[in-house]
Amino acid sequence: MWLKLSFSAMALAVLVCYWPYYGPQNFLWFSDVALFLLVPALWFKLRLIASSMAIAVLLPELFWTFDFLTLSYLTPIASYMFNSEIALHIRFLSALFHLALPPVLIYLLYRLGYDRRAIVVQPLISAVILILTYLFTDPARNINWAFGPGFVQSFTHPWLYLFGLWLALLIVVYLPTHWLLTRYFRTCQSKPSTV
Repeated sequence: MWLKLSFSAMALAVLVCYWPYYGPQNFLWFSDVALFLLVPALWFKLRLIASSMAIAVLLPELFWTFDFLTLSYLTPIASYMFNSEIALHIRFLSALFHLALPPVLIYLLYRLGYDRRAIVVQPLISAVILILTYLFTDPARNINWAFGPGFVQSFTHPWLYLFGLWLALLIVVYLPTHWLLTRYFRTCQSKPSTV
């Protein structure tokens, strides 16, 4: 219960603080989507949602954590955390939820098991999120790199780039994560255990 309450409180704090600071488009980041979908997954033991979010963000969040703990000396993925122009409470919340996602995901996978259907569901979710991001967010924000690999690209048609990005996520992130989770966690589609 303490985990459900504290994680839900953190998600609510992110919602309340990020909305006026960044605007609602910020919630299309894959990590933000995972944060909010894990709340019902925790409360209602939704294995498929937990598994889908694990495929989407477990490896990227572990990479973010490594980058943050090494003070972004190797890559720029967490460098915004050291930008003093961003409000301290926003950076604190960002660090809190990015650091919390991997252990919560691993805990849910351990308790509920891994649902193999996630490899079908998550690519569909990511396709919808990428399309929404492209249609409704500011290219300057480049949320989920929907407009280019770290910058707004102009070397190919935007929709072709978006499809390539989706395909890259599938091949580089989703399939390897699916393989790892089926190898190291109990896989099933029956009624989940209690959390």
